[in-house]
Amino acid sequence: MKQEQIKTLIDALAASDLAELEYSEDGSTLRLVKQSALAAAPTARRTAAARQARAAASAEPALPEAAAAECLAPLYGVVHLQPAPGEPPFVQPGQPVEAGQLLCVIEAMKMFNEVRADAAATVQAVLVQSGQEVDAGQPLFRFA
Repeated sequence: MKQEQIKTLIDALAASDLAELEYSEDGSTLRLVKQSALAAAPTARRTAAARQARAAASAEPALPEAAAAECLAPLYGVVHLQPAPGEPPFVQPGQPVEAGQLLCVIEAMKMFNEVRADAAATVQAVLVQSGQEVDAGQPLFRFA
């Protein structure tokens, strides 16, 4: 990959609404992520983790909404909740999931980006529909 190509890709990402960009050529892959996207996702996870820690530390029984966590879209794109049309979805409400389990795929610029569970939990709600455009940071799933 030439330095001019990399600079062009950086400029294209900076001028777009995309949170990240991945480009492959001749066996090499370049993945660019805006700092705002890097800062947004961990902040949301830290907030959910802090809520759970406060709920666990409190002597009172935890409220259901305090224990709930959300999976956020890591980038802008079209969400796919099933591997192919007519096939069952990756996950459904009420289904337990393991850490690292595939939840959905987000298509952006002809690239398919897997979204996986951060931790073991139970899917409480699917907050999007298959084929829907989602923004980076938008909640996709709610966990109990």
